[in-house]
Amino acid sequence: LTNHQSNKWSEKQIAAAKEYGAVVDIEFPNINPCGCENYIDALVKEYVEKIKSVSCGSSNIAVHIMGEMNFTFALTTALKQSGITCLASTTKRVLTPDGKPVFEFVKFRKY
Repeated sequence: LTNHQSNKWSEKQIAAAKEYGAVVDIEFPNINPCGCENYIDALVKEYVEKIKSVSCGSSNIAVHIMGEMNFTFALTTALKQSGITCLASTTKRVLTPDGKPVFEFVKFRKY
């Protein structure tokens, strides 16, 4: 559940993700910056159901969540309360020879 779909991940990140099972992309919602707390709560409920439906009743799932902070925090809290593992990806910032930053995947870290 991120704006960076798995088909653009490095081989290292794909391999690390597969340690948690099959990788299924769920598009991260476009969060309205004017939305209130009730708006976030409604989105969280929608995405908890979406995640549970994609998991096909499996009790052993993990969700990689990276994105808008209020939604990410609220969704992570709700999923953890349901016993679902939530993960963040960690990266290392590396500068290319021309000085442009590139972020290299390091590992997944549990929230």
